[in-house]
Amino acid sequence: MQPRNMSMSGVVDLAAVKAAGEARQKAEQARAEAARQGGTAAVPASHLVFDVDEAGFETDVIQRSAEVPVVIDFWAEWCEPCKQLGPLMERLAQEYKGRFVLAKVDVDANQMLMQQFGIQGIPAVFAVVAGQALPLFQGVAPEQQIRATLDQLIQVGEERFGLTGIQVADGDAPEAGEAAEAAVPVGPYDALLDAAMDALNANDFAGAVQAYKNVLADDPANPDAKAGLVQAELLASVTQLDPQQTRKDAAERPADPAAQIAAAELDLAGGHVEDAFSRLVDTVRVTAGDDRDAARVRLLELFEVVGADDPRVAKARTALARVLF
Repeated sequence: MQPRNMSMSGVVDLAAVKAAGEARQKAEQARAEAARQGGTAAVPASHLVFDVDEAGFETDVIQRSAEVPVVIDFWAEWCEPCKQLGPLMERLAQEYKGRFVLAKVDVDANQMLMQQFGIQGIPAVFAVVAGQALPLFQGVAPEQQIRATLDQLIQVGEERFGLTGIQVADGDAPEAGEAAEAAVPVGPYDALLDAAMDALNANDFAGAVQAYKNVLADDPANPDAKAGLVQAELLASVTQLDPQQTRKDAAERPADPAAQIAAAELDLAGGHVEDAFSRLVDTVRVTAGDDRDAARVRLLELFEVVGADDPRVAKARTALARVLF
Protein backbone atom coordinates (compact mmCIF):
# COMPACT_ATOMS: atom_id res chain seq x y z
CA MET A 1 0.00 0.00 0.00
CA GLN A 2 1.39 3.36 -0.99
CA PRO A 3 1.76 6.03 1.68
CA ARG A 4 -0.81 8.77 1.88
CA ASN A 5 0.58 12.22 1.25
CA MET A 6 -0.35 15.03 3.57
CA SER A 7 0.00 18.70 2.76
CA MET A 8 2.27 20.32 5.31
CA SER A 9 0.54 23.63 4.61
CA GLY A 10 -2.75 22.58 6.16
CA VAL A 11 -3.39 18.96 6.93
CA VAL A 12 -5.24 19.89 10.07
CA ASP A 13 -7.53 22.73 9.03
CA LEU A 14 -10.11 23.49 11.71
CA ALA A 15 -10.82 27.04 10.57
CA ALA A 16 -14.41 26.09 9.77
CA VAL A 17 -15.14 24.66 13.21
CA LYS A 18 -17.71 27.07 14.63
CA ALA A 19 -17.63 25.65 18.14
CA ALA A 20 -14.01 26.53 18.93
CA GLY A 21 -14.83 29.15 21.54
CA GLU A 22 -17.39 26.94 23.25
CA ALA A 23 -14.99 23.99 23.27
CA ARG A 24 -12.24 26.10 24.79
CA GLN A 25 -14.61 27.23 27.51
CA LYS A 26 -15.63 23.64 28.29
CA ALA A 27 -12.00 22.57 28.46
CA GLU A 28 -11.19 25.39 30.85
CA GLN A 29 -14.19 24.54 32.99
CA ALA A 30 -13.14 20.89 33.10
CA ARG A 31 -9.63 21.83 34.23
CA ALA A 32 -11.00 24.23 36.83
CA GLU A 33 -13.27 21.53 38.22
CA ALA A 34 -10.35 19.08 38.35
CA ALA A 35 -8.26 21.67 40.19
CA ARG A 36 -11.04 22.17 42.78
CA GLN A 37 -11.00 18.44 43.38
CA GLY A 38 -7.31 18.44 44.05
CA GLY A 39 -5.94 18.38 40.53
CA THR A 40 -5.98 15.80 37.79
CA ALA A 41 -3.98 12.75 38.74
CA ALA A 42 -1.20 11.75 36.41
CA VAL A 43 -2.06 8.74 34.29
CA PRO A 44 0.30 5.85 33.66
CA ALA A 45 1.87 5.75 30.21
CA SER A 46 0.06 2.48 29.58
CA HIS A 47 -3.18 4.49 29.46
CA LEU A 48 -2.03 6.57 26.50
CA VAL A 49 -3.04 3.78 24.12
CA PHE A 50 -6.33 1.95 24.59
CA ASP A 51 -8.95 -0.06 22.73
CA VAL A 52 -12.37 1.49 22.30
CA ASP A 53 -15.70 0.08 21.16
CA GLU A 54 -19.11 1.50 20.30
CA ALA A 55 -20.38 1.22 23.86
CA GLY A 56 -17.49 3.20 25.33
CA PHE A 57 -16.95 5.68 22.50
CA GLU A 58 -18.85 8.56 24.10
CA THR A 59 -16.88 8.36 27.34
CA ASP A 60 -13.50 7.17 26.10
CA VAL A 61 -13.26 9.42 23.03
CA ILE A 62 -15.82 12.24 22.92
CA GLN A 63 -15.61 13.26 26.57
CA ARG A 64 -11.87 12.71 26.75
CA SER A 65 -11.36 14.95 23.69
CA ALA A 66 -12.34 17.95 25.84
CA GLU A 67 -9.01 17.51 27.62
CA VAL A 68 -6.62 16.06 25.05
CA PRO A 69 -6.71 15.34 21.28
CA VAL A 70 -7.81 11.75 20.73
CA VAL A 71 -6.28 10.10 17.67
CA ILE A 72 -8.26 7.09 16.40
CA ASP A 73 -6.60 4.22 14.56
CA PHE A 74 -9.17 2.14 12.66
CA TRP A 75 -7.67 -1.30 12.03
CA ALA A 76 -8.43 -5.02 11.60
CA GLU A 77 -6.53 -8.18 12.39
CA TRP A 78 -6.46 -9.30 8.74
CA CYS A 79 -5.09 -5.93 7.52
CA GLU A 80 -1.34 -6.20 6.86
CA PRO A 81 -0.76 -2.43 6.46
CA CYS A 82 -2.51 -1.99 9.83
CA LYS A 83 0.19 -4.16 11.39
CA GLN A 84 2.80 -1.73 10.04
CA LEU A 85 1.06 1.44 11.12
CA GLY A 86 -0.28 0.32 14.51
CA PRO A 87 3.06 -0.16 16.32
CA LEU A 88 4.33 3.15 14.94
CA MET A 89 1.27 5.05 16.20
CA GLU A 90 1.56 3.36 19.60
CA ARG A 91 5.24 4.28 19.86
CA LEU A 92 4.49 7.90 18.97
CA ALA A 93 1.71 8.06 21.56
CA GLN A 94 4.23 7.05 24.22
CA GLU A 95 6.87 9.43 22.89
CA TYR A 96 4.50 12.44 22.88
CA LYS A 97 3.78 11.79 26.59
CA GLY A 98 0.19 12.90 26.91
CA ARG A 99 -0.01 15.53 24.20
CA PHE A 100 -2.43 13.16 22.48
CA VAL A 101 -3.90 9.75 23.27
CA LEU A 102 -4.45 6.87 20.85
CA ALA A 103 -7.75 5.02 20.63
CA LYS A 104 -7.71 1.81 18.60
CA VAL A 105 -10.93 0.63 16.92
CA ASP A 106 -11.25 -2.87 15.49
CA VAL A 107 -13.56 -2.28 12.53
CA ASP A 108 -14.70 -5.90 12.39
CA ALA A 109 -16.12 -5.60 15.88
CA ASN A 110 -17.37 -2.02 15.50
CA GLN A 111 -19.07 -1.74 12.13
CA MET A 112 -21.30 1.12 13.25
CA LEU A 113 -18.32 3.32 14.12
CA MET A 114 -16.77 2.51 10.76
CA GLN A 115 -19.96 3.63 9.01
CA GLN A 116 -20.34 6.76 11.11
CA PHE A 117 -16.84 7.91 10.14
CA GLY A 118 -17.42 7.01 6.48
CA ILE A 119 -14.39 4.75 6.33
CA GLN A 120 -13.90 2.91 3.05
CA GLY A 121 -10.40 1.55 3.58
CA ILE A 122 -8.04 0.78 6.44
CA PRO A 123 -5.84 1.64 8.15
CA ALA A 124 -7.55 4.99 8.57
CA VAL A 125 -6.58 7.59 11.16
CA PHE A 126 -8.93 10.26 12.48
CA ALA A 127 -8.82 12.67 15.39
CA VAL A 128 -11.44 14.03 17.75
CA VAL A 129 -10.66 17.45 19.21
CA ALA A 130 -13.10 19.04 21.64
CA GLY A 131 -15.83 16.81 20.26
CA GLN A 132 -15.03 17.66 16.65
CA ALA A 133 -14.04 14.76 14.37
CA LEU A 134 -11.66 15.21 11.46
CA PRO A 135 -9.74 12.88 9.13
CA LEU A 136 -5.95 12.82 9.31
CA PHE A 137 -4.78 10.25 6.75
CA GLN A 138 -5.43 6.83 5.30
CA GLY A 139 -2.89 4.10 4.70
CA VAL A 140 0.69 3.72 5.89
CA ALA A 141 2.25 7.18 5.78
CA PRO A 142 5.96 7.97 6.29
CA GLU A 143 6.83 8.61 9.91
CA GLN A 144 8.04 12.16 9.33
CA GLN A 145 4.71 13.07 7.74
CA ILE A 146 2.78 11.48 10.59
CA ARG A 147 4.86 13.48 13.09
CA ALA A 148 4.17 16.70 11.18
CA THR A 149 0.45 15.92 11.17
CA LEU A 150 0.42 15.20 14.91
CA ASP A 151 2.34 18.40 15.61
CA GLN A 152 -0.23 20.42 13.67
CA LEU A 153 -3.08 18.65 15.44
CA ILE A 154 -1.60 19.39 18.86
CA GLN A 155 -0.93 23.01 17.94
CA VAL A 156 -4.50 23.56 16.80
CA GLY A 157 -5.81 21.82 19.90
CA GLU A 158 -3.82 24.18 22.12
CA GLU A 159 -4.39 27.42 20.21
CA ARG A 160 -8.05 27.07 19.27
CA PHE A 161 -9.47 24.80 21.91
CA GLY A 162 -7.21 25.29 24.92
CA LEU A 163 -6.26 21.62 25.11
CA THR A 164 -2.98 21.19 26.95
CA GLY A 165 -2.88 17.40 27.12
CA ILE A 166 -2.68 15.15 30.15
CA GLN A 167 0.02 14.53 32.72
CA VAL A 168 1.85 11.22 32.53
CA ALA A 169 3.13 9.64 35.71
CA ASP A 170 6.89 10.03 36.20
CA GLY A 171 8.88 6.88 35.66
CA ASP A 172 6.07 5.18 33.78
CA ALA A 173 6.97 6.36 30.30
CA PRO A 174 9.58 4.38 28.38
CA GLU A 175 13.15 5.54 28.85
CA ALA A 176 15.04 6.93 25.88
CA GLY A 177 16.98 3.71 25.46
CA GLU A 178 13.79 1.66 25.49
CA ALA A 179 12.16 3.92 22.96
CA ALA A 180 15.18 3.59 20.72
CA GLU A 181 14.96 -0.17 20.87
CA ALA A 182 11.31 -0.05 19.84
CA ALA A 183 11.91 2.44 17.05
CA VAL A 184 11.74 1.56 13.42
CA PRO A 185 15.29 0.92 12.16
CA VAL A 186 16.96 3.98 10.67
CA GLY A 187 17.22 3.74 6.90
CA PRO A 188 20.15 4.93 4.79
CA TYR A 189 18.16 7.87 3.43
CA ASP A 190 16.41 9.01 6.61
CA ALA A 191 18.65 12.06 7.02
CA LEU A 192 17.89 13.23 3.49
CA LEU A 193 14.18 12.55 3.92
CA ASP A 194 14.17 14.49 7.19
CA ALA A 195 15.95 17.37 5.45
CA ALA A 196 13.32 17.32 2.71
CA MET A 197 10.54 17.42 5.28
CA ASP A 198 12.22 20.30 7.10
CA ALA A 199 12.41 22.15 3.79
CA LEU A 200 8.71 21.51 3.15
CA ASN A 201 7.78 22.80 6.57
CA ALA A 202 9.88 25.93 5.91
CA ASN A 203 8.15 26.41 2.52
CA ASP A 204 11.48 25.84 0.80
CA PHE A 205 9.89 23.74 -1.93
CA ALA A 206 12.86 23.93 -4.28
CA GLY A 207 15.07 22.57 -1.50
CA ALA A 208 12.59 19.80 -0.77
CA VAL A 209 12.40 18.85 -4.44
CA GLN A 210 16.17 18.61 -4.64
CA ALA A 211 16.42 16.56 -1.43
CA TYR A 212 13.89 14.04 -2.69
CA LYS A 213 15.65 13.88 -6.06
CA ASN A 214 18.92 13.17 -4.26
CA VAL A 215 17.34 10.13 -2.65
CA LEU A 216 15.78 8.95 -5.91
CA ALA A 217 19.10 9.29 -7.72
CA ASP A 218 20.43 6.43 -5.57
CA ASP A 219 17.16 4.62 -4.90
CA PRO A 220 14.66 5.24 -7.75
CA ALA A 221 11.99 3.08 -6.11
CA ASN A 222 12.09 4.73 -2.67
CA PRO A 223 8.37 5.18 -1.85
CA ASP A 224 8.82 8.01 0.65
CA ALA A 225 10.95 10.02 -1.78
CA LYS A 226 8.58 9.41 -4.69
CA ALA A 227 5.57 10.48 -2.64
CA GLY A 228 7.38 13.48 -1.21
CA LEU A 229 8.64 14.64 -4.59
CA VAL A 230 5.21 14.85 -6.20
CA GLN A 231 3.93 16.72 -3.18
CA ALA A 232 6.83 19.17 -3.15
CA GLU A 233 6.51 19.81 -6.87
CA LEU A 234 2.79 20.47 -6.49
CA LEU A 235 3.31 22.93 -3.64
CA ALA A 236 6.11 24.66 -5.56
CA SER A 237 3.79 25.08 -8.53
CA VAL A 238 0.90 26.39 -6.43
CA THR A 239 3.01 29.07 -4.75
CA GLN A 240 3.55 30.65 -8.16
CA LEU A 241 -0.20 31.07 -8.74
CA ASP A 242 -2.39 34.08 -8.07
CA PRO A 243 -5.46 32.35 -6.55
CA GLN A 244 -7.95 35.00 -7.61
CA GLN A 245 -6.66 35.20 -11.19
CA THR A 246 -6.41 31.42 -11.40
CA ARG A 247 -10.05 31.01 -10.41
CA LYS A 248 -11.08 33.73 -12.84
CA ASP A 249 -9.18 32.12 -15.73
CA ALA A 250 -10.70 28.73 -14.99
CA ALA A 251 -14.23 30.15 -14.89
CA GLU A 252 -13.77 32.00 -18.18
CA ARG A 253 -11.99 29.18 -20.05
CA PRO A 254 -13.64 25.84 -19.14
CA ALA A 255 -12.02 24.06 -22.10
CA ASP A 256 -8.50 25.41 -21.51
CA PRO A 257 -6.51 22.55 -19.94
CA ALA A 258 -3.78 24.85 -18.58
CA ALA A 259 -6.32 27.03 -16.77
CA GLN A 260 -8.18 24.02 -15.38
CA ILE A 261 -5.00 22.24 -14.30
CA ALA A 262 -3.83 25.32 -12.40
CA ALA A 263 -7.19 25.61 -10.63
CA ALA A 264 -7.19 21.89 -9.85
CA GLU A 265 -3.72 22.16 -8.29
CA LEU A 266 -4.98 25.05 -6.19
CA ASP A 267 -7.97 22.95 -5.11
CA LEU A 268 -5.78 20.00 -4.17
CA ALA A 269 -3.26 22.07 -2.21
CA GLY A 270 -6.16 23.59 -0.28
CA GLY A 271 -7.52 20.17 0.66
CA HIS A 272 -10.41 20.17 -1.83
CA VAL A 273 -9.46 16.83 -3.32
CA GLU A 274 -12.79 15.89 -4.85
CA ASP A 275 -13.18 19.34 -6.43
CA ALA A 276 -9.74 19.03 -8.05
CA PHE A 277 -10.51 15.59 -9.47
CA SER A 278 -13.97 16.58 -10.67
CA ARG A 279 -12.59 19.66 -12.41
CA LEU A 280 -10.10 17.66 -14.46
CA VAL A 281 -12.58 14.89 -15.25
CA ASP A 282 -14.88 17.60 -16.63
CA THR A 283 -11.97 19.04 -18.61
CA VAL A 284 -11.29 15.65 -20.18
CA ARG A 285 -14.99 15.46 -21.05
CA VAL A 286 -15.09 18.77 -22.96
CA THR A 287 -11.71 18.59 -24.72
CA ALA A 288 -10.08 16.47 -27.41
CA GLY A 289 -6.65 15.61 -28.78
CA ASP A 290 -3.61 17.05 -27.03
CA ASP A 291 -5.74 19.20 -24.72
CA ARG A 292 -7.63 16.17 -23.50
CA ASP A 293 -4.43 14.19 -23.04
CA ALA A 294 -2.83 17.02 -21.03
CA ALA A 295 -5.76 17.09 -18.61
CA ARG A 296 -5.84 13.30 -18.35
CA VAL A 297 -2.12 12.96 -17.66
CA ARG A 298 -2.16 15.66 -14.97
CA LEU A 299 -5.16 14.03 -13.33
CA LEU A 300 -3.29 10.73 -13.14
CA GLU A 301 -0.33 12.54 -11.57
CA LEU A 302 -2.60 14.11 -8.96
CA PHE A 303 -3.92 10.64 -8.15
CA GLU A 304 -0.35 9.80 -7.13
CA VAL A 305 -0.22 12.84 -4.86
CA VAL A 306 -3.27 11.65 -2.93
CA GLY A 307 -2.50 7.93 -3.10
CA ALA A 308 -3.90 5.06 -5.13
CA ASP A 309 -5.75 3.52 -2.18
CA ASP A 310 -7.68 6.67 -1.28
CA PRO A 311 -11.42 6.14 -1.96
CA ARG A 312 -11.62 9.55 -3.62
CA VAL A 313 -9.05 8.38 -6.15
CA ALA A 314 -11.02 5.22 -6.85
CA LYS A 315 -14.18 7.27 -7.37
CA ALA A 316 -12.41 9.69 -9.72
CA ARG A 317 -10.82 6.84 -11.69
CA THR A 318 -14.29 5.43 -12.32
CA ALA A 319 -15.55 8.83 -13.45
CA LEU A 320 -12.54 9.24 -15.75
CA ALA A 321 -13.10 5.80 -17.27
CA ARG A 322 -16.72 6.67 -18.06
CA VAL A 323 -15.60 9.83 -19.84
CA LEU A 324 -12.89 8.10 -21.83
CA PHE A 325 -14.78 4.96 -22.74
